[in-house]
Amino acid sequence: MSNEITESNKKILLIVLIAGCFLSTLNQTLLNVALSSFMEEFNVKAATVQWLSTGFMLVNGVLVPITAFLMQRFTTRQLFISSMFFLLIGSVISACALNFGMLLAGRMIQAIGAGIIMPLMMTVILYLYPAEHRGSVMGKIGFAVIFAPAIAPTLSGFIIEFVSWRWLFIGLIPFLIIVIVLAFKYLMNVSETSKARLDLPSVILSTIGFGCILFGFSAAGSKGWQNPIVLTTIIAGIFFTALFCLRQMKSKEPLLNLSVFKYKIFTLTSLINVLITMIMYADLILLPIYLQDGREFTAFEAGLLLLPGAIINAFLSPVTGRMYDKYGAKPLFITGLVFVSISMWGVIDLNESTTYMYLMVRTIILRIGLSFITMPLNTAGLNALPRELGSHGSAVNNTIRQLSGAIGTAVVITLYTIQATSYASELSKENMTAGKLESLASIFGSSSAYVFMLVLSLATLILVFFVPKKSPKNTHDKGLAQQSQS
Repeated sequence: MSNEITESNKKILLIVLIAGCFLSTLNQTLLNVALSSFMEEFNVKAATVQWLSTGFMLVNGVLVPITAFLMQRFTTRQLFISSMFFLLIGSVISACALNFGMLLAGRMIQAIGAGIIMPLMMTVILYLYPAEHRGSVMGKIGFAVIFAPAIAPTLSGFIIEFVSWRWLFIGLIPFLIIVIVLAFKYLMNVSETSKARLDLPSVILSTIGFGCILFGFSAAGSKGWQNPIVLTTIIAGIFFTALFCLRQMKSKEPLLNLSVFKYKIFTLTSLINVLITMIMYADLILLPIYLQDGREFTAFEAGLLLLPGAIINAFLSPVTGRMYDKYGAKPLFITGLVFVSISMWGVIDLNESTTYMYLMVRTIILRIGLSFITMPLNTAGLNALPRELGSHGSAVNNTIRQLSGAIGTAVVITLYTIQATSYASELSKENMTAGKLESLASIFGSSSAYVFMLVLSLATLILVFFVPKKSPKNTHDKGLAQQSQS
């Protein structure tokens, strides 16, 4: 069916999908620097306000495994327009929020829309483009996927500082309406639907399993690892996820087809994806903590520091996409991880005189590295699969990303807290003000957490050398899949 779609229709389809994806991913990190404003506005504690991020991630994580079924059951057009409507309704409710409960409800509705869009877009690309052209197409998508969450803190900081927090949601509404109108006019279906059967026990197991793991690791950052709720939910999450995986392996029509892991390249890129996502999410939370708690920069200044790196990253993404088509994955991964490792090494010795410009240059180096890895990683993994497993590979990829992001953030926040507390008790023996003590402890805690992230980046670099040196050129979906099968 994809053969009937003309080149101009493909371009229009891609523009509409990228616009929707941009708004969806922008929305994911838009509230990160606004949480303290919500605490004041609604008079809630940090543990409560954190649910705006945790809740969003939970709904996303629970929805992702079901997307493979949704893509079999419903058309591209139905799913895309539905996801945009969920984002729109959630934004309207959040913009009008009279209390914290209403704001959280709007945020959860937004998360339903955001959870569908990314796996849907990956699957559409698998249907529309042959393996040898996917790198450059993924690079264009990378522009939206990488640029949106990276400019969100700057945008959010500006809105919080100069206008009302409600504009974080009001600003999205006209753009969402435009994308919905364009989708109704131009979006066509790219794949056939089938009367796929929804395996309800699998949905329940995946919801409880992934939900508990995401909640447990997210809560560990604030409550600590000894907390009985944290330990119970993580153990329960692992248990139910294991049951879910067993059921998928025995099922004739699995909700999430785990046979994708029989393909060596897919398994390897998934492992690299876990480590890279942990590094990326952890840096996005650790750097603002250092800047705001340790150095007393404003939310807007912290967001502004990330902007040049985000712009360079976004504009490099289409370039690295074309390079992937030409040279294959391995040289790009090695180049990217050398940059990432240098950027982590540059912040293992932070102090109170580390300059703003130094941190900006270091963040640019990190973002250059990530632009060589992020989208080529997705492309290499999905190219290793036969087309019929595409939607399952995409769903597995996104599930992995959600879990890794939550785990990476929790581990780094825990390391930061332990080290900052340890330094605070040492520094308390010296004669200094409480404010000075807190900021120094935060600076030293950040440095120690970055040592762990440097180790992670070096471990990922070692893993990359096991990726086969293979150019995707002149290789068709099936052939590549057969070669990469373990």
